[in-house]
Amino acid sequence: MPNFPKLLWYLYNSLNRLHWDGQRLEKFQTKRFKSVVKHAYDSVPFYHERFTQAGISPNDIKSLSDLSKLPLIKKEELRREDPRRLISSNYELSRLKVRRTSGSSGKPFQIYIDSSEDAWRKAIYMRANISCGQKMKDRWVALTAPHHFSDTTKIQRKLGIFAEKCISVFESVDEQVRQVEDARPNVLDGYSSSLLLLAKEVEQRKIETITPRIIFGTAELIDSLSMKYVENTFNAPFYDQFGCSEVDRTAWQCPEKVGYHMDIDSVITQFVDEDGNELSKGEKGEVVYTSLFNYAMPLIRYAVGDVGVPSDEECPCGRSLPLMKVVEGRKDSLLHLPGGRLLSPRAITNAVAEFIDKIVQYRVVQKKIDLLNIYIQKKNDVDERELQTELVRHLNGLLSLNKQYVSINVEFVKEMPKSKTGKLMAVSSEV
Repeated sequence: MPNFPKLLWYLYNSLNRLHWDGQRLEKFQTKRFKSVVKHAYDSVPFYHERFTQAGISPNDIKSLSDLSKLPLIKKEELRREDPRRLISSNYELSRLKVRRTSGSSGKPFQIYIDSSEDAWRKAIYMRANISCGQKMKDRWVALTAPHHFSDTTKIQRKLGIFAEKCISVFESVDEQVRQVEDARPNVLDGYSSSLLLLAKEVEQRKIETITPRIIFGTAELIDSLSMKYVENTFNAPFYDQFGCSEVDRTAWQCPEKVGYHMDIDSVITQFVDEDGNELSKGEKGEVVYTSLFNYAMPLIRYAVGDVGVPSDEECPCGRSLPLMKVVEGRKDSLLHLPGGRLLSPRAITNAVAEFIDKIVQYRVVQKKIDLLNIYIQKKNDVDERELQTELVRHLNGLLSLNKQYVSINVEFVKEMPKSKTGKLMAVSSEV
């Protein structure tokens, strides 16, 4: 849980940086970039080894242009490492907060942050919301996973300052509607597909009591027509936000919606080709992140698999953060269950990711409306029968999947089957 006074201090300063000129922003970036590279080289075994192999030392890093001298790091490399080799020797692993990715690519991954980084993340996140009109005392409701329920501090709840009320995506849509109605949100937030499902239910039932002023979609991409549908249903603007669990939110739409403002004072975003070379403005490439605030577990030139385009447009809003355009991300399939129930893929990926200590990779395929096939590549020392029992029980409990309506078939494999498109999608539906 973040330190609330520190969060407010970070937030105050981050709002000021929105109006810095480009030269001042670059100076800030460069200072933090050089600091995190030196820190990683001096105290993180993995990066010390990789930098040494590449013939690079902190003395070689003098400006942002030197970023591409550093090796590109793939998620698969970090997943294979002992966490102790990824953590700075200045930190105790047991005292760090664990954040896990949802495994939307089918490969869950754990990262570690300290309380200062936690506060920094929250501040950068809130900066975007405030820029789009969220107020300190707004009733703020988010459809999200239960592990986010503790993100709001006790002080925030007591004072009602940016106090987010979370509703579990594992609840039925009926229950979500009931809780949202009771909360009467000014700000509606959450996984984009969950917001879409909520909007469909609200329209079908002609509910007029849910009237948010602003809507924020996170964690996954939905198409522009779906965004417009959510806006029309609630008669409120929908602002999309982009990022990943490893570095949190990295880009966001402001009310002008010209593109996505990149949080370059928090995370340096590069766009690279297949050989890892940085691309020019307007060229589509893989997104690569370098965190400027994570000192417990540094992430430097970390390729996440998403695709975007750096933009040379200037936003009329006057904020100095540069723009990008989102081309594609991790898109999964909505699951259609018996009784007309729809389920967000995030509900599945968050549930399976709870078993990150036992699973190397997984894939969920809906074969029929009442059948989910789960393919598991387990870790060597894990008992298959025990894992299968625990996983099925966990899914049935969280997702309310009664066996007489939805069967869950777990199959252990040595190689993960691909989808019909050839891609390794974590969740897909053939219904």
